[in-house]
Amino acid sequence: MVKSSDQLSGQNAIRKLDQIDRKILKLLQNDGRISNVKLAETIHLSPTPCLERVKRLEKEGFIKNYVAILEPKMLDAALVSFIEVSLDRTTTRALDNFRDVVLAMDEVQECHMVAGGFDYLIKVRTRNMEHYRRFLGEQLSTIEDISSTHTYVVMEEIKASSAIKISDQ
Repeated sequence: MVKSSDQLSGQNAIRKLDQIDRKILKLLQNDGRISNVKLAETIHLSPTPCLERVKRLEKEGFIKNYVAILEPKMLDAALVSFIEVSLDRTTTRALDNFRDVVLAMDEVQECHMVAGGFDYLIKVRTRNMEHYRRFLGEQLSTIEDISSTHTYVVMEEIKASSAIKISDQ
């Protein structure tokens, strides 16, 4: 199997991480607000080289951003739904239009173009079923070129994580 340049560069990037870099990433992924002093103590480095490593990891793109993970129920966004979306056609114009419209929808948390029996998988958060119905009828269904949607409403969230497994090697 021939590997693309993206795959090769990704593998090279992962290989150049040493054990200390990996520990830093694991700790920051668990607590993005950890102080540099506490982070340095935990990985047995002095604060200055620790901060230099964190800055390098940010600059190289390993760390994209720092965010707060909010409680959806406290913010009127308790209902999670996944929506399969099929388009009539997959022309560049139709794909670009769909992307542009979805990017502006606040209820959409994630949108992935997928291969298979439909074109996109969207994750949305709404207050309740009434809000979801309005979202579907007044926003999503008005996007040009949508031929069908299928919704899966989440009854119970078993696991939700933004963490990426970081190997020890």
